[in-house]
Amino acid sequence: MKIHHDKHHATYVANINKATEGKDEVDILELQLNALEAGPAVRNNGGGHYNHAFFWDEMAPPDEAKKTKPSADLEAAITESFGSLDEMKSAFEARAAPGALFGSGWVWICASSDGLKLVGTPNQDNPLMKGVTDEVMFPILGLDVWEHAYYLKYQNRRPEYVSNWWNVVNWDKVSENYAYVTEKKAGVPVRG
Repeated sequence: MKIHHDKHHATYVANINKATEGKDEVDILELQLNALEAGPAVRNNGGGHYNHAFFWDEMAPPDEAKKTKPSADLEAAITESFGSLDEMKSAFEARAAPGALFGSGWVWICASSDGLKLVGTPNQDNPLMKGVTDEVMFPILGLDVWEHAYYLKYQNRRPEYVSNWWNVVNWDKVSENYAYVTEKKAGVPVRG
């Protein structure tokens, strides 16, 4: 993950800074909404930065992550939308499988106008971007399934990477994300 953070994510940050140089400063979260219209530099690099910053914040070392759990509100929403946490995880893993999300992209659990939704997006797109999904949705949990996220440790074994990722999910943070998006009806702010 160190190379993933220090090389891949850093490149997205450098490139979105180049793409927006000399323009009015806009928060990275605000850039997401019209990223498709703004063109490839903003779409790919702005999305890459937002997605990765979001991704880092939702994880914790395994010994800390195992002490976290979904809040009562989040657990109720998961149960209503998926049946149970285990059923949500199974659906998520199926959506993240190589045949379900071809090539590179992200898998998300999002708050929508109709409860929680499971969404896959290609490349560095995310559900905050107008036009990527049927409606703008607000991610509460997201997983990078680009090969650069897992190849050094898992090679071509994406399903093993996805299954083991649950060991580092910080459910306290995911619960905070859920509370934020349901209250504000807006995307979760990220650092940077």
